[in-house]
Order: sequence, then C-alpha cells, then structure tokens
Amino acid sequence: MGKQTDRGNKIRPFPLREGLLELFTGSDGLVSVAVVLLGFLVGTVLILLVGRNPAGMYQAIVQVLTGWDLRRGTLNVRYIGEWLIMSIPLILCGLSMAFAARTGLFNIGAEGQYIAGLTAAQFVAIYGPPVPVLHWVLAAAAALIAGALWGGIVGYFKARFSVSEVVATIMMNYIALYASRYLTMRIPGTNTFQTPPFPPTARLSSSFLESLTNGSRLNHGLWLTLGAVVFFWIVIGKTRLGYSLRATGFNKEAARYGGINVNAAIISAMAISGAFAGLAGSVVSLGAFSAGRVLAVQDGYGFDGIAVALVGNSTAWGTALSGLLFGMLKSAQPLMQSRQIPKEITSIIMGLVVVFISLRGGVRIIMEWQMKEKARKGRSME
Repeated sequence: MGKQTDRGNKIRPFPLREGLLELFTGSDGLVSVAVVLLGFLVGTVLILLVGRNPAGMYQAIVQVLTGWDLRRGTLNVRYIGEWLIMSIPLILCGLSMAFAARTGLFNIGAEGQYIAGLTAAQFVAIYGPPVPVLHWVLAAAAALIAGALWGGIVGYFKARFSVSEVVATIMMNYIALYASRYLTMRIPGTNTFQTPPFPPTARLSSSFLESLTNGSRLNHGLWLTLGAVVFFWIVIGKTRLGYSLRATGFNKEAARYGGINVNAAIISAMAISGAFAGLAGSVVSLGAFSAGRVLAVQDGYGFDGIAVALVGNSTAWGTALSGLLFGMLKSAQPLMQSRQIPKEITSIIMGLVVVFISLRGGVRIIMEWQMKEKARKGRSME
C-alpha cells in the first residue's frame, strides 16, 4: 500500500494528492458539505477582519434553526417557522433549475416563470370562488399551469427552432415582469403598489402550523413544497418519463436513435421546470401577503434558485437541503445585524459557496487533462 509499480518495474510514491482530488471531485455530497464549511470559514475570517465577533453570526444561526436565543436564554419557535417560509420559494425555484439541468437544459428563466405563477395566483385569488380550501387550491393550480406554460414556450422554441434556452429565458423574464404589471394594474381598486385584499379563503394560512410555530407565517406551502420535492425525486429517478428526459440530456442523438421523442422531452422538461417556479409564485403571493402586489422589480427568487440547485447538485433532496441553507442565511441576516455583524456577510457567504462549488468543474477539467497527457506519454514510450 502507498506505492505502485510503473511499466519499467520502478517503484514510485503513490500520488496521494491526485487520490484526494479524485475523492473530492467524485463525491457530489462531499463537495457540497466542504464548500459550505469553507464559505462559513471565510465569512468568519471576514468578520474578524472588520473587528466584529463572529460568535454573533453563529448565535443568530442557532436562533433561526432552534428558536433558542443564546444571549437571553429564551425559546421562541417562531424563528423556525420564518426560516421555513423563507426557504420554501428558494427550494421550489431551485427545483426548477435542477429539473432542467438534469435534462441537459439551463433554465435561468425561473424568475419569469415565478412571476407568471404569482400573477395567475393573484387573479384567481381575487376572482375565484370563495370556497374554503377549493379557492387556494385553484389559485395554486393556476400558478402551476401558468409557470408550466411560460417554461413550455421556451421549450417549444428550443425544440422546434433550436433557440438557446438561455437567451429565451432571459427575455421571457422581462416579458413576464412587465406583463404582470400591466395586467395587475387593470384589476379594479388596484393602486401602484397592490391590489384589493384577498378573500380569507384564498390565503394559504394554516392555523395549525401558525400555532405550532408561535404565530409565524408558515402555511400550507410547506406541504406543497414537500410534494414538489417528492414529485421531482420520483419522476427523475423512478419513471419512464424521467429516463427519457435524462437520456435526452445526456445525448440527444442517442436518445432519438433509441426511439425517444427528443422534441417532446425538451418541451416537457421546460414545462415541468416552469411549473415548480410557478408554484413558488403562488406560495409567496398567497402565503406571505394579504393582497396582490404590483411588481416594480423582480423578487430574485428565480436567480437565487440557480445557486440553490448548484449547491444541491441538481438532485431533489440535495436541492431541498440547499434551499434550507440559503433560507437560514437570509432569515439570520436581521439577527446578525442586531449583533453588529455586517448584513453583507450573508450574501458574501452565499456567493462564496457558489464560487467554491464551481471550482469543482475546473479541478475535473485539469485532472482529465493530466490523465490524457499521461496516456499520451505512455503510448509514446511503447
């Protein structure tokens, strides 16, 4: 152990460094854990450099995760509920990006699909039948369909005309934003900021979850999100549809040769991807607000979802955990400020995590190049 014999029967040390690199780049879960820890480490160093105590950051994180205020020794589980409600749209938009990535597509249009879903949910909330449960179910379904249509349009142009989904989704983001403003402003009683209040039957609020978390905004969106994660996991890994989508992503020509309708797979992938983001729009609109909003700018959940999917390795449960991580950092930000920690630290940590995880691709490229060079030299010596 620890040595290996080359072609000339010479003994040389085992390349431990390369072995560690292979281990690091070969395990997606290990990479995610490592880059998160590295992000927090750098964040801690930055806090020390600006003359603050990094303990305040970790106290805020503990308070968000458990409800315990370590300074005062008090417990308030409302912080847990607010953490979850902050994480829900991040998880759903992360699933949107991740689903497309698993099928060989790059969906950076989750923001537009989110806006399409939010707008559809608001219209159904205002004009739908005020029947308990049915009302918000219809609104959430409308949001899901609107997001699927918005993503499906991009999939159609990709499949039919080979239009880059990156360019198309960027343009669709802005179309969704300004179309939402135009349509929402046409609702009677709407001002430049918001619509008339939603009927109580349209809200996703749950008295059980609110009482369980001491009056937080946690709502039925929690169950919708859990269902979306399970749906992603089953479809991608357990169904024929998921197989055809993944095969198309690996190699379109091979998938077509194998009898898979590649165009239908592309459209389906983008539609399902958009549905996740549309559902996120309904959860934010009906769960966090009592009236519809006239959007002046993009909320940014769709763009945050890209980072969530990257850290979660584009898997269902990995994306869910990544969304909880990013939601925790966003929820802890006000608590950090109260402890004299600069508010920019959370954004820096999230950015560093994404940068560090992207380095894995660079390391893999270097390792592949080194292997090719060794193989070439080996052939030249024969």
